[in-house]
Amino acid sequence: MTPATIVWIHALTALAFAIVALRETKQRAGGGGRIAFIAALGATALWALAVSGIEPADLVTRVAEGVLNLAWLVFMATLSFRERRAPHRSAVITLYVVLGLLTVVGMGVAGIEASAGARHLAHAAADVRQTIRMMTAAGALILVHRLVIQSRGVQRGGVRLVAIALGILWGTDLLYALAIYAGGPPSTMIVALRGALMLLIAPLFGIAANRGGDWTLQLSRTMAMRWAVAGGVLIYVAVIGFGTAILGSVAGANAPLAQTAFVCGMTVAILTLASNPWLNAWLKVVIAKHFYRHRYDYRDEWLRFTDTIGAPEAGKATLEARVTKAVADLTDSPAALLLTPDDGGLGVAARWNCTSDCAGAAGSDFAEYLARTARIIALDAVRAGEAPADEHIVVPSWAIDQQDAWAIVPLLHFGALAGAIVLARPPVDRALDWEDFDLLGLAGRQVASYLAEDRAHARLADAERFDEFNRRFAFIMHDLKNLVSQLTLVARNAERHAENPAFRADMIATLKDSADRMNGLLARLSQHHGGSGSVPERIDVAVLCNRIAESRRAQHPVAAAGQGEALAFADVGALEVLLGHLVQNAIEASAPTDAVMLVVGEDEGRVTIDIIDRGSGMDAVFVREQLFKPFSSTKPGGFGIGAFEARQLAEAMGGKVTVASREGEGTRFRVTLPMARDEKAAA
Repeated sequence: MTPATIVWIHALTALAFAIVALRETKQRAGGGGRIAFIAALGATALWALAVSGIEPADLVTRVAEGVLNLAWLVFMATLSFRERRAPHRSAVITLYVVLGLLTVVGMGVAGIEASAGARHLAHAAADVRQTIRMMTAAGALILVHRLVIQSRGVQRGGVRLVAIALGILWGTDLLYALAIYAGGPPSTMIVALRGALMLLIAPLFGIAANRGGDWTLQLSRTMAMRWAVAGGVLIYVAVIGFGTAILGSVAGANAPLAQTAFVCGMTVAILTLASNPWLNAWLKVVIAKHFYRHRYDYRDEWLRFTDTIGAPEAGKATLEARVTKAVADLTDSPAALLLTPDDGGLGVAARWNCTSDCAGAAGSDFAEYLARTARIIALDAVRAGEAPADEHIVVPSWAIDQQDAWAIVPLLHFGALAGAIVLARPPVDRALDWEDFDLLGLAGRQVASYLAEDRAHARLADAERFDEFNRRFAFIMHDLKNLVSQLTLVARNAERHAENPAFRADMIATLKDSADRMNGLLARLSQHHGGSGSVPERIDVAVLCNRIAESRRAQHPVAAAGQGEALAFADVGALEVLLGHLVQNAIEASAPTDAVMLVVGEDEGRVTIDIIDRGSGMDAVFVREQLFKPFSSTKPGGFGIGAFEARQLAEAMGGKVTVASREGEGTRFRVTLPMARDEKAAA
């Protein structure tokens, strides 16, 4: 870098601080803090102007730097003592006074250094001055840290924005003094780098000045992490810059080699640290401990918790695995294990980053203890003998022997134990505190509700499968009852008409039809049977009705009638079952000599099939409220399934079943189906 670079950088720094100072003077709000702030900004602008206009080593520049340091110390003191009850007030006042005196003494030593005739005296004065500068900068950084701690009491999650700028200011001054103390007069690059860092903090002071006297900045933990990383990068760049400058001054001819080795070594070191997960965990703990009242950012933690459990991409894993990982993420645990009730005790249900060798089952006494106490078990306390005696007895031995096992979180849902999660020790080892207990307890109850709901859904699905099987069985039992009734009537009629050849032919047809229907019932009873598998097709309804009538004549007089060809679009098997139910109901409601009629016709472009009997009939209330409901029947020993299944089958084919009945006069069921020419519409 050239001297012109130093001039321009420091000129811009002077301009930036002057602009901030002028804007601050226009604010109406006053007070000692604002006056001290304006004075410090002005002193910094004058120092930067002196560096750019004169030179860094001139006495005027050094005196301006001393005034700058005094001004910022006064401003920091006004911030520190805003609250009269500030802790350690006398000690802090003493430190401010000592740093102020050191700054004044340093200004005096600078004068001696400039006026000393002897070279050795000038060198001694220079060493003393740099030592004083380092002591002042180090003490000021301690006071900046105190400002940060004070800001936690001002605003939850807040950190003083001006403290960040002051930390950069005094940190830069400390590195600058170290570089001069170790390597002699500063190089052009070091001076320019210091000016650039001072230029960087001017906007921070400007932002702070626009906050109406509130010097705090609300930072999320994510932003705090980013600021920490940015600060680390800034420190890395500064160390590289100052280190190479020092090596260039002291290494002589070997300076290029030493500088290259230094840069490579620092780069390898920073990459190694950045790739270490322990560093990330440690940094999060440090930020939470020193910048926030609470360890956890509950909003971010709960968002991550719910995303882990319910995000669409998380659906590939089981619920047990998702909840295990979600709870482990809360404490940054690298592994976790889910135990769920199993034969009175607890068995392994899910593992996350945990091998099969890391755990076993837990007995019923441990499950009962968790359900009774709802305690989160800190395993380190159990190992140290600090836990209750009964807890040491019931905790499984494998959990105590596994040194990486850190905590056991019970999962309780309405007082019932839904399981327990064993958490591995986080990368930065620590003891469980009240925040851990509160957060893990809440997460445990939430997870327990998810697991209980999932199990309830599983039981409901099982119940639905059983219900579907029971419904299929009820339909089959109804069909079987119809077949038994049909065969009973055939056997009764055979006693009177066995010599009649026509009756024998009808009886054979009836028996064959009954055998076919029984085979169909056996197929439907199978739990793997999903239905007949038939698809809708064109059906000549009149032919089907004639076949049904012929198969029932040995049982009861049944006749089919109709005009012309009636083609419907339907499932043959389903339609035959539907008509069989209605015909059987009509036969059972009729006297032995009263014929049942099947009449095929058309109505408004749809095929109709009427099943007519002259039996006992039904009242209007029963037809309206019970006829098409399952298990409602007017017949002794009836199942009440026929009409219900008939309506379901008809609706599945795009048709419907209606009924007209009067007590003592008989009943007419009408089945309406789509005509074959409406095949596309029906489909």
